Amino acid sequence: MKDIAQRFSENPLLLPKDLQPSNAGLQIISLLNPGVFRFQDKTWLLVRVAEGTAQKEGVIFFPVLNATGNTEIIEVPLNDPDLIATDARVINYKGLDYLTTISHLRLMASDDGIHFTEQDGYAPLFGQGYLERFGIEDCRVTQINDTYYLTYTAVSDSGVGVGLQTTKDWQHFEPGGMILPPHNKDCALFEEKISGKYYCLHRPSSKEIGGNYIWLAESSDGRQWGNHQCLIKTRSGLWDSARVGAGAAPIRTEQGWLEIYHGANAEHRYCLGAFLMDINDPSIVLARTTEPIMVPTEPYELSGFFGYVVFTNGHIVYGDKLVIYYGAADEFVCGAHFSIKEILSRLS
Repeated sequence: MKDIAQRFSENPLLLPKDLQPSNAGLQIISLLNPGVFRFQDKTWLLVRVAEGTAQKEGVIFFPVLNATGNTEIIEVPLNDPDLIATDARVINYKGLDYLTTISHLRLMASDDGIHFTEQDGYAPLFGQGYLERFGIEDCRVTQINDTYYLTYTAVSDSGVGVGLQTTKDWQHFEPGGMILPPHNKDCALFEEKISGKYYCLHRPSSKEIGGNYIWLAESSDGRQWGNHQCLIKTRSGLWDSARVGAGAAPIRTEQGWLEIYHGANAEHRYCLGAFLMDINDPSIVLARTTEPIMVPTEPYELSGFFGYVVFTNGHIVYGDKLVIYYGAADEFVCGAHFSIKEILSRLS
């Protein structure tokens, strides 16, 4: 299936070996799904860095944050009858789920949007408190006036919810707590208020009834959210039949709010698509792409920690040019650009 993405010839832009682990007891397993923003005339990535421990025969290790905020390594024999370790990403031990890696967020900047390096004075962001005990993941960055809003997935043994922090200088952060409780993720704030209210897309999930759908919520203060409405559902028999989730902040166009989203099928192949919301009332979905605009086709998208994945939660808009930074195969950070007009022409 041919897509309309124009991938960077330099892909992958970042590999696990390009960064140093956060401490000597860990190793970087994968880089994923960066938030993206402009600051001080540079393009910045807020990269999710997933770390684990070197395994040895007969034993599995997995990291968690303890009450002091330091990483603690739990060791379990592979023959333990209380261990279920059939998934590369999640294990179950004594009836509780744990991640095989723990994620934090790393700031990296670039003058050309291609070559990214860590900057002195800009520290990594780690999970804090019991609701972020298994780390923080997949941050979206939205700028409203001079404030940057960070919405990210907060993971713990209590569940998966949406955390919030704000900053003006990327060195001092104001915590906003958990704004959407479990089970919820993929939260993207609109970059301007509509009729005096904040809006966001998010994805509550249920294992028993319903599905992994994209919802809309509104807020008077950006902290307390209500008037939740379901916008986008999965579609049987199509590329987004199993789950859908929002990408980065919706893009204002003359036709309406354009959102790039991810979808997956039952075989866990992740592609990108788009939908359009009314400019004055985003609860009205005007159109949606039938076919994906980006499909995993390159070797670095097909093979990695978890293959057949393209996943974005960050982009930069330059007129008609949309530059998307994305996670490939849950291991590499890559880039591609699109024509916004071409995306809009694919909507129906």
